Order: sequence, then C-alpha cells, then structure tokens
Amino acid sequence: MRKGARITGSARDKLTTDLRRKYEKGLSIRALADGTGRSYGFVHRLLVDADVPLRGRGGATRTKKK
Repeated sequence: MRKGARITGSARDKLTTDLRRKYEKGLSIRALADGTGRSYGFVHRLLVDADVPLRGRGGATRTKKK
C-alpha cells in the first residue's frame, strides 16, 4: 500500500479488520500507524468508525502530595 494512497471498499474493510484485531491484542494506535505507514488520525478514525472501544491514555497520573 502506497503511503497516502486512498483506501476504499474491500481493501479498507480488510485493513480495518486487521487493525482492530491487532489493537484488541494490545498494540497502540501509534504502533499500528507506524506499522501501516498511515497517520495516527487515520488509524484512530478507522477504529472509531468500526465501534472499537478505545483504551484510556494510561501513563503516570499526578497525585496530590500529602
């Protein structure tokens, strides 16, 4: 798949299914974007359009000092 090429129809459906499976196995959206050569926003949009429940951002949280 060429970088920036428009993906439609069955190719888009196949990519969405593949990304969904990998995301549900624990890969991040950023890792999926890097692996496919697509942007973070494109991968995020595909997952949202496919009704995939997205994980929280994670990372360290700030706590109030005692």
